[in-house]
Amino acid sequence: MSRIRKAFSRENITDAFERLGGLRVKLTHSLLLELSLLLLILTLAFTVRLLPMRWGYYISEFDPYYQYRLTNDIVQNGYLHWTTWQDTMSWWPWGRDVAYTSFPGLALLAATFYNVLNALGVPMVPAAAASGSLAADPVYNFVIIFPVIMATLTCLAMYFFGKDIGGKEIGLFAAFFLALNGSYIGRTSLGFFDDETVGIFSIILYSLFFLRAIDKERPMKNTLIYSIAAGLSLGYLFTAWGASRFPVGLTLIFVVVLLFLKRYSSRLLVTFGTTYSIALLIAVNIPHLLGYRFLLETTNLAVFGVFALLCAFEVSLHLTTPRRKTWFALGIIAVGIAAFAALYVTGNIQPLAGRYQSILNPFERLTNPVVVSVQEHRPAAWGTIYYDLGIGILFVPVGFYFASQNPTNRNIYLILFGLTSIYFASAFVRLTLILAPALCLLWALALVRVLRPFITLLREKPITFKTRMRIEGHVGREFSAGFLILIFLLLTLTFVFPSTESRIRGEPFPRVLEQAYVPVTIAAASLPVKPDQAVPDWFNALNWMRYNLPSDAVIASWWDYGYWITTISDRRSLVDNATFNTTQIEQVGLMFMSNQTGALQVLDNLNTAGSSRGSSSKVEYVVAFFTFDTSGNDVGYGEESKWRWMANIAFKDLNGYKRFGNYTLGQDWSDTNSDGQPSQDELIDNPLGQNTTLYAMMQWGKSKRVSSITASEPTHFELIYWSQKDSTSVTTISGVNALVTIWKVRR
Repeated sequence: MSRIRKAFSRENITDAFERLGGLRVKLTHSLLLELSLLLLILTLAFTVRLLPMRWGYYISEFDPYYQYRLTNDIVQNGYLHWTTWQDTMSWWPWGRDVAYTSFPGLALLAATFYNVLNALGVPMVPAAAASGSLAADPVYNFVIIFPVIMATLTCLAMYFFGKDIGGKEIGLFAAFFLALNGSYIGRTSLGFFDDETVGIFSIILYSLFFLRAIDKERPMKNTLIYSIAAGLSLGYLFTAWGASRFPVGLTLIFVVVLLFLKRYSSRLLVTFGTTYSIALLIAVNIPHLLGYRFLLETTNLAVFGVFALLCAFEVSLHLTTPRRKTWFALGIIAVGIAAFAALYVTGNIQPLAGRYQSILNPFERLTNPVVVSVQEHRPAAWGTIYYDLGIGILFVPVGFYFASQNPTNRNIYLILFGLTSIYFASAFVRLTLILAPALCLLWALALVRVLRPFITLLREKPITFKTRMRIEGHVGREFSAGFLILIFLLLTLTFVFPSTESRIRGEPFPRVLEQAYVPVTIAAASLPVKPDQAVPDWFNALNWMRYNLPSDAVIASWWDYGYWITTISDRRSLVDNATFNTTQIEQVGLMFMSNQTGALQVLDNLNTAGSSRGSSSKVEYVVAFFTFDTSGNDVGYGEESKWRWMANIAFKDLNGYKRFGNYTLGQDWSDTNSDGQPSQDELIDNPLGQNTTLYAMMQWGKSKRVSSITASEPTHFELIYWSQKDSTSVTTISGVNALVTIWKVRR
């Protein structure tokens, strides 16, 4: 009892509070300003990405709908159910083996966040939630806001990464530039619930931890901690995004460069070994990466090769004579060549997928029409990079210069990060997303280093007239202030002034908000326009299917709309945006590009395949989407343009579309001008194209909207629904009709 009283005596309690007081954060004016600016940047990053809410609270694009289904399955059935889930709602009649066709990282993290917030009682259905079949689902509503949350956390990670490179100023500018980067906004705005949401965050975290781990100033204990953190970050990236090969390749180049610069240390060996042991251990447990076969992929074999090289450097430090070092080096090289040759001869080396090879070698043109048809697989134009950076594109070369002038490990990594991401982004426009953080860091580095001398001059004591006379060539405070104002105006041009396009539309928003202030795809009826309000064509059609078609209905459509049909309509689809079964996609393309008798034969073959698998369902419905102006002329946002890819894929030939009309389905130009271009004044009919099932559907659908178009009703396909058919006045979006048609097969 006396001990208890002594422990809680007045003196001991007073001492305890004094010790707690010593733990409080001492807020200096500089730290308070830094934290305030960081909070403003994070708030800006969050609010900018909420702008699409004007058109409703929806999931964007196509792939995010599948990610939502996967997340919802984890929440409802547990964290391991996806490993045995055979999704029978997609790719009928075969279904989809989710474990071997999906990266689960995004869904696992989102489900974890959701479960935590749900346990804390945080409401998941906001007041802004739009009406619809999924609006009442709290998981659906959470995944819509999830990309915005992750983008804000990524900007925070970017701040720490930039701060490590060159101080808090670089960290703040880098976070600010990333928060307003067009490419990054486009992939992290409201509703864009896809792999990139967590991919860029993981790349930045991995880079931050790996570079901290090899710092010589840190104790070895910290090196191990940061190595483990880097391994976990990279391991998670393996579970979430196929672009995980990029940071692996970047690190391999970085380590080899350090070895050439004679910067090897035991710390580098420990960091590299620990990081990749953890990361690859996680990767081999992801079925989509094919387990231990993933270790034999080309990039991972290079990891083992670099690790062996690091071990060789470590051993050579303990060899005393040049002769022993020479024999040891030759032995390592011989063993490496023999191991690679043995794996190559036995066929155990797993090559990179075709699209990854085309990124490494831009001269190796993709020949798979399914891959080529994806918009994000096209090469990036330089205008895309300028649109993202504006005047910042002028600072990027300056950033490379300053980084090379001070070749620390971090600056070397930044240079390689920038060069490799520029190279890869030029091959695939989607990879401008990876380019964004590198260029933001280089821009921030250049801006801070350029401004630093002028800011220093402004802080100096004013120079008197006599002193100024004695100092020739001195830059005055007036010039420094003018230069800073000029830089501020240049940044204003990038972030504040509206673009010409927005002024023409009468919506003069700041140019940096252009990428953010766009509706989600489904809210714009799959048109690349900005309507005054959400366009209900696709919403109405998908909900009509959900409540009017049989629960076991199977719907044929082009693969673009597969995820929408499965998720929103809750009906089975033949193909979807996963595009892993090219044979099935070929069959759908063949159905549309055949005459109606041939189309029925394709559907009958699919029904026979379904019966052989014990399914009583049949493909009885077809969905097709068309766009045209008020006169009935094709616009090109729907199947009237996609038919070319249907033909190319169906006939496995990138020139397969020419037999149906080189430019417009069912029509062709008879000759060419002197410059080799088509002569538009000699438009002729192409009977072969007009005989296709798709052409018959298109013309009959148009006739329901445009009275001047006459067409014959398809023989074997009955139009049972077309969007806005109950509207008294059919509306258009910027003069474009968006027509979703649903057909019932009749024999």
